[in-house]
Amino acid sequence: MRLTTKGRFAVTAMIDLALRQGQGPVTLAGISARQEISLSYLEQLFGKLRRHEIVESVRGPGGGYNLARRAEEVTVADIIIAVDEPIDATQCGGKENCHGPEHQHGARCMTHDLWATLNTKMVDYLDSVSLKDLVDQQRLKNTEQSVVVVHRNHLVA
Repeated sequence: MRLTTKGRFAVTAMIDLALRQGQGPVTLAGISARQEISLSYLEQLFGKLRRHEIVESVRGPGGGYNLARRAEEVTVADIIIAVDEPIDATQCGGKENCHGPEHQHGARCMTHDLWATLNTKMVDYLDSVSLKDLVDQQRLKNTEQSVVVVHRNHLVA
């Protein structure tokens, strides 16, 4: 699977955005500072996310971005596909022309079906994980870390 920085950054930025829903539009400058992702890179990603109707922009003072759909209606696959990230483990990009010099002309490589099946499984998995799932996971993790900090400071009741 060729999940590059683009896909990882898009998912990370969307979790950041979703964590702040209900507090007004979220600025890309804020996401950039919190997640250490360049602002110009976020602008490119959010342009694509907006065109795919995953986020909506709010212009003017106090503007920024909001989710265009509920977090449970956005999947990781939606985000990755929106930023043009290929989810493909085959050598041929799914075109079935993955023959090399040792193959007969036009024959698929011997492992084509293996990688094509992996592609299907990856897309199915990423399509089964919603943005809400990731936000809930992050909130749980933050809660657990807060409990540990309180415990180390001996403020536990």
